Amino acid sequence: MTIHYVDIYDVPLHLTYRKSSSGNDDYQGTFHSHQGMEIMFVHQGRGTVVVDRKTFDIRPGMLCVFQPYQLHHIQVEFSEASPFVRSFLLFEPALYDAYFDPWPELQSFYRHLHLNKLTSPCLYDLDEYSPIVGLLQELSEQGSSLSDKDQFPEHALSVVIFYRYLKRIWQSRASQPEPAAPRGKHQAEVILNWLHQHYREPLRLEHMARDLHLSPFHLSHLFKEAIGVSISEYVAAKRIHQAVVLLTTGNLTLTQIGNEIGIANCSYFCKFFKTHMGITPHQYRKKWQQSDAISARPMETASSRELRDEAVGIKAGAAGPSGLEQILLPPVDHSYIPTNS
Repeated sequence: MTIHYVDIYDVPLHLTYRKSSSGNDDYQGTFHSHQGMEIMFVHQGRGTVVVDRKTFDIRPGMLCVFQPYQLHHIQVEFSEASPFVRSFLLFEPALYDAYFDPWPELQSFYRHLHLNKLTSPCLYDLDEYSPIVGLLQELSEQGSSLSDKDQFPEHALSVVIFYRYLKRIWQSRASQPEPAAPRGKHQAEVILNWLHQHYREPLRLEHMARDLHLSPFHLSHLFKEAIGVSISEYVAAKRIHQAVVLLTTGNLTLTQIGNEIGIANCSYFCKFFKTHMGITPHQYRKKWQQSDAISARPMETASSRELRDEAVGIKAGAAGPSGLEQILLPPVDHSYIPTNS
């Protein structure tokens, strides 16, 4: 399991557009999380994504939201004719919050996506030629052409526009029922829920099988086939994820954190953490505290606010939601065709 660390303060908006993987040699799915907000759009490919102990189909036109430090896993079904092609944004939500101030409803939606528990993190059947995909391509083409002075306000403007488009789609589909999960995936979700309740305890396959009314062999086989990793790998990922949460949200000692995740021996906990994360728990906490201190700095000065207002063509507070739509949402160019990578 990995916590993907990206410096989202020095480079506050990371974009990858149409990244393609054609096999397991160049794509290895693991349970992981990010310290920022990740939004992924799937151009091509099929598989399964596990988010918060629920499974969702991966297919073209899917958009999925991964909240900060949310444990997830992507399992791809590779074939010669179907590579996995996706685009994604990664950013620290707190850095852009002030740019939504003129539009309270949009700001509320922005906060909802990264702060609240979502009924479903995925949207389906988005058009490849939609404004959202077009904006991702535009950001990609901008690349590093922006000056240091313009980069942050331009990125902030792009985030505001992106969420305005996304809000329309998200709210129009909020009432749509989720498709029923196939039986194998439903059983895997039952196992995931059992592990969520018991991962702090010593793992005994026979005990799990008895509680879940499955044979040990069938239990292991079903989980690996549906989720893509073994039960022991998932439990390790779950324990690491919870350790990271406790290291970054409180003042528990390492011994206390080890006990909280089911590892009573502090030395073994430190070794276990370093094996999976590459650094010790103490080093991780120190690194987090340094990053947290950076994020606490005021990100918007008077001059940067002027840049923001100039970028959207308004004076702060002069336009409400209708003004945002007129200024930020030009007519959609339906002739737009994204380039292939």
